[in-house]
Amino acid sequence: MSRVGKAPISLPEKTTVAVNGGTVTIEGPRGKLQQPLQAGIEVRVEDGVVTLHRSGSTGEERARHGLARALLANAVVGVTEGFRKELEIVGVGYRGQVKGREVHLALGYSHPVVYPVPDGVDVVIDERANRIAVSGNDKQQVGQVAADLRSLRKPDAYKGKGIRYRDEEIRLKVGKAAATA
Repeated sequence: MSRVGKAPISLPEKTTVAVNGGTVTIEGPRGKLQQPLQAGIEVRVEDGVVTLHRSGSTGEERARHGLARALLANAVVGVTEGFRKELEIVGVGYRGQVKGREVHLALGYSHPVVYPVPDGVDVVIDERANRIAVSGNDKQQVGQVAADLRSLRKPDAYKGKGIRYRDEEIRLKVGKAAATA
């Protein structure tokens, strides 16, 4: 049996799980998420504990079992605590602002970059420290928005300028003058 798939998911207070055909609906204090079920996976909710069972034991079914459990566990965490990714804007003159549901960034290009924020995700920019905080209920969506923002100006390999994750460590390359000396 899958080690990840057979682990039970305990439900915190004020969190409910409902199974409707091929969809699992999770509701909590921070909102509601729906997760489609993988083929051959059965979900049981008993006494505040969610368990997943699979119909067969082929390699693909075992993989889907673990995946389904991980996705449901992430949804439970999302509706109770939420997810958060932090980024930093590094560079002279590089800055950003949130205007409504859009992020306006000055990243050294000849034009400002405008990124529309999707529904279900919140973006906050600390003006003084140039820190971007992306938060929301859906782990996949929060990670995708953070990756999209980072891709607007990836960190430069020589100076380190650009948008990076807060805990990301950039290894700078040696410049041309230092290499020949």
